[in-house]
Amino acid sequence: MRKYEGLFILDTAGQDEGVKEAIDKIVADIGAVGGAVETVQKMDRRTFARTRTKKHTAGFYVNIIFRCNADALDQLKNRFALRNEIFRVMFTRAPEQVGEPAQK
Repeated sequence: MRKYEGLFILDTAGQDEGVKEAIDKIVADIGAVGGAVETVQKMDRRTFARTRTKKHTAGFYVNIIFRCNADALDQLKNRFALRNEIFRVMFTRAPEQVGEPAQK
């Protein structure tokens, strides 16, 4: 399993209480495909620098570091594309920590 970092922008229409439920659903989806969440960092609501429409001017940013297989990552991309509360998502491979043995 590889280590990934997922940056999520949540569109909860300005409702702070919807963020916790959205994060819980994301963590549950990662676990459902066989992944393991290491850290969850809720960053806060930020205004977008550029917008195409006035409907989406800000979003809640959440950074999640997790481990999963490449096939599971494809499944997650498909799942998150269908979710209304997720405005954008970006996955990158997280660097392994120094001294941590690489797993194949």
